[in-house]
Amino acid sequence: MTSLRFIFSFLLISFSAFAQKDYKLWLQYDKITNPEVFQQYNSAIEGIVSMGSSPTSKISLSELESALRNMMGDKKIEIKSRIEGGNNIIIGSKLSLNSDAQKVVASDFGKINDEGFIIKSVLLKNKQQIIITGNNDVAVLYGVYSFLRLLQTNKPITNLSIVDSPKINIRILNHWDNLDRTIERGYAGFSLWNWQKLPDFVDQRYIDYARANASIGINGTVLTNVNANALILTPQYLEKVEALANVFRPYGIKVYLTARFSAPIEIGGLKTADPKDVTVANWWKDKAKEIYKKIPDFGGFLVKANSEGQPGPQNYGRDHVDGANMLADAVAPFGGVIMWRAFVYSEHDANDRAKQAYAEFQPYDGKFKDNVIVQVKNGAIDFQPREPFHPLFGAMPKTPLMMEFQITQEYLGFSTHLVYLPKLFQEVLESDTYQKGKGTTVAKVIDGSFNPHKLTGIAGVANIGNDINWTGHPFAQANWYGFGRLAWNPYLDSESIADEWLRCTFSNNENFIKPVKEMMIQSREAVVNYMTPLGLHHIMDTGHHYGPGPWVSNLSRPEWNPTYYHKADKNGIGFDRSKTGTNATAQYALEAAKIFDNPETCPEQDLLWFHHVSWDFKLKNGQTLWNGLALKYQEGVNQVQEMQNTWNNMDKYIDKDRFKEVQMLLEIQYKEANWWRDACLLYFQQYSGKELPVGVEKPTQTLEYFKSLKFPYAPGN
Repeated sequence: MTSLRFIFSFLLISFSAFAQKDYKLWLQYDKITNPEVFQQYNSAIEGIVSMGSSPTSKISLSELESALRNMMGDKKIEIKSRIEGGNNIIIGSKLSLNSDAQKVVASDFGKINDEGFIIKSVLLKNKQQIIITGNNDVAVLYGVYSFLRLLQTNKPITNLSIVDSPKINIRILNHWDNLDRTIERGYAGFSLWNWQKLPDFVDQRYIDYARANASIGINGTVLTNVNANALILTPQYLEKVEALANVFRPYGIKVYLTARFSAPIEIGGLKTADPKDVTVANWWKDKAKEIYKKIPDFGGFLVKANSEGQPGPQNYGRDHVDGANMLADAVAPFGGVIMWRAFVYSEHDANDRAKQAYAEFQPYDGKFKDNVIVQVKNGAIDFQPREPFHPLFGAMPKTPLMMEFQITQEYLGFSTHLVYLPKLFQEVLESDTYQKGKGTTVAKVIDGSFNPHKLTGIAGVANIGNDINWTGHPFAQANWYGFGRLAWNPYLDSESIADEWLRCTFSNNENFIKPVKEMMIQSREAVVNYMTPLGLHHIMDTGHHYGPGPWVSNLSRPEWNPTYYHKADKNGIGFDRSKTGTNATAQYALEAAKIFDNPETCPEQDLLWFHHVSWDFKLKNGQTLWNGLALKYQEGVNQVQEMQNTWNNMDKYIDKDRFKEVQMLLEIQYKEANWWRDACLLYFQQYSGKELPVGVEKPTQTLEYFKSLKFPYAPGN
């Protein structure tokens, strides 16, 4: 019995330590082990002078004090209310700082916006001080997290002069969470929001969620699924939303909800939801008043309308402008925003799904109210491993467009595949629209550089659930982190973000950082190679999108079938979107259209997105299309094997639990990469009629075997 007790106690301690590491995300605040760095920090930080008294100010102080205590080996940090004795960190907003502190940073306040911060080394009272300030308390909190990141990554903190502001206003997570706590396209457990226990039970996890988001500058969260449920707008649920808003407010996070367009009928007792009907408009105005009375800083509504069966203004012969503007009028008196999604495609237009959002929305440019922002997915189909940038970016200069990225890996292996998505995000943001000549990047469109707008925004479909590690895969945490960093500044480099995240999350040891960073950077290209190389897209099995399904052709709507997208036949493969095909290239600016329209100038990574080419088409490396395609599939498998080899050498640098967790997940990824290669090549080989080139492993199963695989309980569907 004694030995059993001992074993049980050991397991509890082991589990607790593991859970704590996995749970703490990038806010590990591990003890600094580099003696030189420790000595520098030790002499530079003797006390904290806190000059604010708001709930947010108290959070800043608590975060700073706790982090310093952990990183500096339980060193006693003196907390002060005024500047006196020793080298201090001084935290406080512009209005909270005393006159001496204000004076030494006065010139920098003109360089920041409302959310920007200043971190500056100054001489006060004959001592070196570090001032962290901003125009308000939330800005100071952002500055505190930025300062702590310097310490976590072992950066020097002498002669600091950091002046930083977010380049985008609305930096928001979209949770596709349902009221029953299931999550559409969720792969990390159930929803964080325990609606049954709210409002009276406030889980500590809500606070930790807010901390994590504030630490990377995320300032908004949409709590509910875009495939909306009108019940969230009832009094019963609004008091629960209010409880969450109260938790998030001190962290600078506004709460938003999805609005089901038919809510006036479903919960309001009306007979119509026609946006031109006065009773409908008044119902929404009254609902907005009700919400803002409970939640004065409520952000507004996200709306999916007339898309994939969701109700919308077109049900009544109206258009997107009518619907969005009606809702905009309802929230405008309170400073609210309407985020209207442009993800639309109709079963009545079988020509080219990729063209439909542009065709439907571009003519509305300049017609939306100024508190409406149109939310556009990064590509014209649906969050594929690689898509060319959406042609709407840059094509609606009079309308603010908001980027929608997907952080959850619906089409990229769920939470079992290690895929570093900031590499994908950066590729899209750096894409040149040519709408105002060379250099008019997507980033410049969404941050207002291209055409200044009152509203700018970027959204990420969250990958967060109630798993201990939040995201299902330890490395999927980097996608949440990287989204936040790029939302703050869309010009950051994804490799630098990976470096930051690894140091904050695991270790500052260069023998760990260098190879694992290379593994992360390579991982996105690996998944493209073993799933959808050379511009292939949407060939996943349908519904759940788990695994390959290029053969699926029996669904009721043509654009739901993978065969619609690859169009493989004996003559070749690919979707002809050039001027000889659907002419989707004409939706881009002339310079971009010219590049995409010609298979000789089209980037090979997008070739089969824009062109149907023969199996013997010569690629730039001299290989035929068939050989090149097969070799890309093999390259993807090889890259995952290299990732495994890299990781297997990292056990000496990190805790054994996270090491083993990632090791097991990489083994799953390797098996599934082989599955993708074998299934796709066997299927396409029917049409090419060609042997696999040298260097490509032969499948061990038949095509019939792969077709027979069924996954009725795949997650997230």
